Amino acid sequence: MQKNLELKDFLRTRRARLTPQDAGITDAFPGRRVPGLRREEIAALAGVSVDYYVRLEQGRDLNPSNTVIEAIARALRLDDTERAHLFDLVQARTGRSAARPQRVRPGMYQMLETLDDAASPAFVLGRRMDLLAANRMARALICDFNLLPAAQRNKVRFMFLDPRARDLYVQWAKVAAETVAVLRVEAGRYPDDPRLAALIEELSVKSAEFRRWWSDHQVLVRTSGSKLYRHPVVGELTIDFQALQLPEDPDQTLFVYTARSGSPSHAALRLLASWNAQETGAGGAGAWSRAPSTGLA
Repeated sequence: MQKNLELKDFLRTRRARLTPQDAGITDAFPGRRVPGLRREEIAALAGVSVDYYVRLEQGRDLNPSNTVIEAIARALRLDDTERAHLFDLVQARTGRSAARPQRVRPGMYQMLETLDDAASPAFVLGRRMDLLAANRMARALICDFNLLPAAQRNKVRFMFLDPRARDLYVQWAKVAAETVAVLRVEAGRYPDDPRLAALIEELSVKSAEFRRWWSDHQVLVRTSGSKLYRHPVVGELTIDFQALQLPEDPDQTLFVYTARSGSPSHAALRLLASWNAQETGAGGAGAWSRAPSTGLA
């Protein structure tokens, strides 16, 4: 039932954002009572009957072919990420279980330590955007997730439930909204994951911003980009990131942070590495790491 509701809302929001001009439709009825295109217009563009599309958007038990899904994706002008999300919502995913344990290979821990030597923060995210592993630089830049209960080591929880996140991310609203869109992809892949459902419910109760962005049904897959940080020790940094999906486990993604060589942000990362080495060498966890937290981004 929840999966049907997700499909209904996703199709409805994608349809509502289109205009007749976007779809090349001459609208003989300018006084529209609904935003975006009508259901019959999407059905015509996709080459399916109106009744069929209505039943699909209502989340009824249908089994559309890949050809039909592709046609609807084109009619709705979905991008690659949205198209993949539509397939996830329509088709039952076989062979994927959210119950299997998430384990990081020993070789990955070695890679994270090597990136420490290059003053590059790096971490591994798993299903539900759980934080599975992070090197010392990542813990110094963001927070020491090792101090948290395992159930709280989650990127989305940190973003919305830890007040430090709003100070850490200069463009917090942009990053937070994108984080919600990434979680939407996870929800499409694992609609029956009880831990994911519990996380969404908790965030919906505790954060009005999360509720608003969740209702938008935006989806996003991060592969690269940049973020602006405001660190309490080394100041502002512009960080470039690369997100690498691990071939041996497609549910794990390695994030590597760097800064342009010779830039002030690169110097700040070097300073952060030196500061963190002094703090940990003195038996501490770093001033930024010692404060209690609810998660890691």
